[in-house]
Amino acid sequence: MNKVCVVIGVGPGNGEALVRRFCAEGYQVAMLARSEDYLTGLADELANAHAFVHDASDLAAAAGVFARIEQQLGAASVLLYNAGGGAFKSAEDATLEEFEANWRINVGGLVAATQAVLPQLRQHPTASIVVTSASAALRGRANTAPFASAKAAQRSLAQSLARQLGPEKIHVALVVLDGVVDLPRTRKAMPDKPDDFFLKPADVADSVWLLTRQAPSAWTFELDLRPFAETW
Repeated sequence: MNKVCVVIGVGPGNGEALVRRFCAEGYQVAMLARSEDYLTGLADELANAHAFVHDASDLAAAAGVFARIEQQLGAASVLLYNAGGGAFKSAEDATLEEFEANWRINVGGLVAATQAVLPQLRQHPTASIVVTSASAALRGRANTAPFASAKAAQRSLAQSLARQLGPEKIHVALVVLDGVVDLPRTRKAMPDKPDDFFLKPADVADSVWLLTRQAPSAWTFELDLRPFAETW
């Protein structure tokens, strides 16, 4: 069977770095995101990267896109859920609609993707689901109520999935990113920060790759990543 990896939430930064890492390892990579132009450009550059336009918060669309992936590329053995977003407001200032939107992308999208991909993962002797999360999953700050509550729910969901699917040799892991990701917009917003202040997407992708290579006798569920200079 072809090695097939699905990356949900592909954009400049961690998503693109994950695509490049798994392409380099010989995977056929299905790239899922809302921006068709961005995906097409990346697919033109990487021979084994394939564009599938998909909004992870459209929960009803997951079954269809995963069916197309299996038809075109084969059954996926790796799902990387990198989709996410947040409203950074207090519980008093955020609207109920903002709370719901945070839940749909961080939790609902993961549920829908997992339900859609499980029949494919089960066709392999071992498989992986890796979720990109944030330090907000572990602590809720005053002005991150919608985002932190959704990320905490995502962490509990991933833990439930890990316990359910582990006996089937499906490794579920959560990566907590505790730091600022190195992106053009974060560099612009923090021009005085040194290079070692930022989380490098390629280094994050290396760590995710290693998670998918772990033997079942020594699986990691939660991996926290931060630059050495980060306060924690």
